[in-house]
Amino acid sequence: MAEAHQAVGFQFTVRPDGVDLKLSQEVIKNIYLSGVTAWKKRAIQFKNGVLAGVYPASPSSWLIVVIAMMSTLYTHIDPSLGMIDTIKENLPLRGYISVQTRAVLSAILFATGLWLFLIYLLRYTLKALLSYHGWIFESHGKMSTSTKVWLSLVKMFSGRRPLLYSFQASLPRLPVPNVEDTIDRYLDSVRPLLDDERYKQMEMLASEFKESQAAQLQRYLIFKSWWATNYVSDWWEEYIYLRGRGPIMVNSNFYIMDLLYVIPTHRQAARAGNVVHAMLQYRRKLERGEHAPLRALGTVPMCSTQMERMFNTTRIPGIETDIVQHLTDRKHLVVYHKGRFFQVWLYTGGRHLLPSELETQFSRILNDTSEPQPGELKLAALTAGNRVPWAQARIKYLSQGVNKASLDVVESAAFFLALDEEPQGYDAARSGSLDGYAKSLLHGKCYDRWFDKSFTLVSYPNGKMGINAEHSWADAPIVGHMWEYVLATDCFHLGYTEEGHCKGDVNKCLPHPTRLQWNIPKECQNVIETSYLSAKKIADDVDFHGYLFNDFGKGLIKKCRTSPDAFIQLALQLAQFRDQGEFCLTYESSMTRMFRDGRTETVRSCTSEAVAFVRAMEDDQSTLNCLVSEIEIPLEQINECHQVISREVTLCCWG
Repeated sequence: MAEAHQAVGFQFTVRPDGVDLKLSQEVIKNIYLSGVTAWKKRAIQFKNGVLAGVYPASPSSWLIVVIAMMSTLYTHIDPSLGMIDTIKENLPLRGYISVQTRAVLSAILFATGLWLFLIYLLRYTLKALLSYHGWIFESHGKMSTSTKVWLSLVKMFSGRRPLLYSFQASLPRLPVPNVEDTIDRYLDSVRPLLDDERYKQMEMLASEFKESQAAQLQRYLIFKSWWATNYVSDWWEEYIYLRGRGPIMVNSNFYIMDLLYVIPTHRQAARAGNVVHAMLQYRRKLERGEHAPLRALGTVPMCSTQMERMFNTTRIPGIETDIVQHLTDRKHLVVYHKGRFFQVWLYTGGRHLLPSELETQFSRILNDTSEPQPGELKLAALTAGNRVPWAQARIKYLSQGVNKASLDVVESAAFFLALDEEPQGYDAARSGSLDGYAKSLLHGKCYDRWFDKSFTLVSYPNGKMGINAEHSWADAPIVGHMWEYVLATDCFHLGYTEEGHCKGDVNKCLPHPTRLQWNIPKECQNVIETSYLSAKKIADDVDFHGYLFNDFGKGLIKKCRTSPDAFIQLALQLAQFRDQGEFCLTYESSMTRMFRDGRTETVRSCTSEAVAFVRAMEDDQSTLNCLVSEIEIPLEQINECHQVISREVTLCCWG
């Protein structure tokens, strides 16, 4: 009851002699501090929005241009070629403003217009420079003189200290390839997979498509590219992800591991406290747009649009298609432990909870001995099964009363935290430890992750962490950048005491985490069980084996002036052929974030050249062995790498 009284700002009692009013100074102070923090946040967001809106110029440059124009009034030099005088003659309220005041206002208006023109000129110049992509196709380790000059120009027009969204207006749009190139590339991608007869049939189908429907469809595509910032990203999100009616667990969601060899603390609550606090710091900088934009070669900017929905985001199931719900300024997270759902507030007194305060809250949840309510234990299995039953159950059983209130808390949370009961992580002395760790992050028990949240943070009893991320809102590098920031902040900035606890004083006056209440009928429990069994069948079918290859890495491959990605792709093709005796259509993702709102494109790595390489490796009479022996990687090590991939790793090949 003490916690309940702390949440009351004032109490009053009506008595015969009057009204007895009691104010809680602590709560009133917290309300005041929360308001101050909210207004400070809005002010910072407005300031950063202005800075990003005028980039690559700055607000101070406007003052410089105005002063330069004002000085011309006294030197009798008119750089505006008469435009200032025209503005002065057409100003309203001429009879109420002196001639000198009108001259000053005219100079200011002209200077402002000139400043805006220069901003747009700089932006479109930078956009034109960024439309050049020849640097991507140059030989590995080499850079032509023209590319060096281009990089210098990009740096010159990029301005100083850009914010996260500073380059958005300068990024070029994704170009629409012409039909002939598209058809030629398609035929090239299927040529290694088809015999001569089937390939001739494919050529005939391609020619028929080109002569009949291609021109009309191409016009529609070009028309869309004129009014959409990206002609393909919205379709990609909807048709690749949101319209899929099958389970997203395993099939779509991906995972990210913790540091393999480092465990900063073995205390579960402490590690979760530091990591959650670091995420809150990252989110604050993200909401303010203060992160530096990612730039290839340290110069070429990447689109930052995907980062907007990292927090406070949930995939909402639908009958025909799902939607992505993104909210702003969410101040709580939901924690799952032993079948119970808890709501934990992330703010107190207008500030984030400190790591030690978060550790206290998570310790309270870990020490809670209450039992799950009927149907609560496997409730999250609904997010792991087929989408249609989940959408129907959500509408029928979870859209009213206490269920709706609790579901709203889950879906509106900043993110989802699962406090697991079984330790995981890489252990060199324990065979299969990496396999179990990966499978735990990928699907867990099929009911202890809320797979619809933008990401679920997973915490283990031995201090290890990990992430399971929903895929529709963004691609893996977006979450990866956040996770790198969090791990670095956790290890190098926040740290732990000698006992492994979070640094800082322990605040035991915080209100306890709130148990979410559910009233799940028997019919809904049957749907939950059906979804669980469906998801468990998928999880049991996942055959994963991770192998740490330590003989050489990307550094040695780069010394051979070879792309590590190309090396691994060729190893995959060789492993696939040795294992199956044939080639298959292979998908490799390639990000298009150099374009506005870019996401992902497809690279078909099973090329004619890759097939020729594989056949040469399998030919004892080939001269390839002689060529390989000339480089620094011994042939037996390359073969070992290929054999390891073939034997130990599930191939990432799709037909």
